[in-house]
Amino acid sequence: MRFKSKSQQGFQIFAVTGVNTISFGIHASAAARKGLLGFAIEREDPAEDQRYFMPGFKVFESIIPVPGENTRVSTEQHPVQDFIWSDFTAKDGRDYTYHFYPMRGKPKNLERGPAVTIEVRTEKLYSTGEHDVFFNRGVASSQAYTAKFGNRRPDQLEGAKQQEALAWLSRDLDEALLKFIQQAKKGDALRGCFYEFRYPPAAEAFKAAIQRGVDVKLIVDAKENAKKNKKTGKLEPPFPREENLAMIKAAGIPKKAVILREARPNNIQHNKFMVLLKGKARKPAQVWTGSTNLSVGGIHGQTNVGHWLRNEEVADAFHRYWELLETDPGAVRDDPEARQRNTELRDAVEELCEVPLAREDIPKGASPVFSPRSGPGVLDLYVNLVDEADYNACITLAFGVGKQFKDKLGDNTKDGHLLLMLLEKQDKPGKKNAEEFVTLNASQNIYKAWGSYIDDPAYQWARETNARILKFNSHVSYVHSKFLLRDPLGPDPIVVTGSANFSKASTNESDENMLLIRGNRRVADIYFTEFNRIFFHYYFRAVRQQADEMGKEAPPFQFLSDKPEGWLKQYKPGSLRQKRLDMLLEMKGFDA
Repeated sequence: MRFKSKSQQGFQIFAVTGVNTISFGIHASAAARKGLLGFAIEREDPAEDQRYFMPGFKVFESIIPVPGENTRVSTEQHPVQDFIWSDFTAKDGRDYTYHFYPMRGKPKNLERGPAVTIEVRTEKLYSTGEHDVFFNRGVASSQAYTAKFGNRRPDQLEGAKQQEALAWLSRDLDEALLKFIQQAKKGDALRGCFYEFRYPPAAEAFKAAIQRGVDVKLIVDAKENAKKNKKTGKLEPPFPREENLAMIKAAGIPKKAVILREARPNNIQHNKFMVLLKGKARKPAQVWTGSTNLSVGGIHGQTNVGHWLRNEEVADAFHRYWELLETDPGAVRDDPEARQRNTELRDAVEELCEVPLAREDIPKGASPVFSPRSGPGVLDLYVNLVDEADYNACITLAFGVGKQFKDKLGDNTKDGHLLLMLLEKQDKPGKKNAEEFVTLNASQNIYKAWGSYIDDPAYQWARETNARILKFNSHVSYVHSKFLLRDPLGPDPIVVTGSANFSKASTNESDENMLLIRGNRRVADIYFTEFNRIFFHYYFRAVRQQADEMGKEAPPFQFLSDKPEGWLKQYKPGSLRQKRLDMLLEMKGFDA
């Protein structure tokens, strides 16, 4: 939801709410900025009869000269020196009132001005509408995790503390996925299609569904793709075949409920979706999709999202796609007619539903896209959506910035629309592509963050657990979500979300699914606030890492400025901070 306050004393507050995250932007006139040392922020929560000043991390050096890694302060004494602020502790479906008090004076003698007040409401976690969206925290490398659980993996914790750590990392993603399975009643059917099927709670939920009379059939990746490890020379077992089969056996899921996807062993059966079919008529009713593999790492480790869609037409399309994959289509190993079989598969996928290939052709509502398919059309659509945005765009790229994106985005200018990229790892030249490497940066108005962590204490910042050390995942440790947002805060937002990695391989070779969602502000606001949360969590860490690599001193984030000009200068025209602020101040379509 989108809100704005009345203009008071030269200030106005803008807010966009998701489920648990609220992003605020503060407009301040030139006169209002004079002498401004920041904002004390007070939150009212009528549901819990609470009113208190929000906590902060940064402090005035003159008051706390040696902050510790566990230092926590109130913004009443150590104000927020920013025109952009987010609350990551909100609860779903809540009405909140926030009071932003302009603070002036000196650090030891602060003067609190009249409050600028804004009332907001968060989105409900579970609705009765078409879409519900569930993000895990996806920030195992964080001071919050360190403060709660230390630099320890969940499996190094015991009893209730271990379960608390897993629940904190999953947030509501685990619960929602299981609820989707558990809603199926006797006489209903569930059709699933999974790349990784190795999460015991989900396997047990499917077994329980079968026992209560639900018709369950699951397609799982079981491709014989064993290969030699380049470093050790040893043969690695097929992945995820062996672990998937072991999970099915351990859970006691009957063989008749499982379809093995074995054809096209050099490609990936990368789907992670379920379809609910209601009653004896097996009427398609709902879909669960997104980026989340059924694995401990997928649910508790990497950034991931689950998307629950209640749309019979889209559910029918997913069911028809499932029925196609049930036949294990495509070429088998050493198939003399491999090209023909794979062409037939792509043709069959493309016949399932019409897919728009230009923004103007995307209809309002939700439209599915299935792979593998021929040609560059769908990938070109994704590239053009971020390249030609009217206001701004956001995208997650788990496996790097592909050539198609660089070819299009390389000629953008610093005066174009803002594009934020969230990557698994830093985009930099390797030994094989050093000469032809194309750099995307602020000169094209593109800013990138990537999975990283604070590897030693810096100022009051705590050393963080490395997400790789948590040993949840061997391939992707940080950013696994696959979604893009075009003009998310504009009047006509577009969200693309699903299992595909915005690459040629994921479009033309792998089994994948995506949703194009146009004009739904609830969906766009949830995705935007979560992207905002994760991007700027990792942006700070990425900047530190890059500074270390270049032998430069890391940005001095440790203390608040004693003088207004010390922090206000961060908002000079053309700075990322100012661009972020403009993004919030220029949002369209307010709820209040």
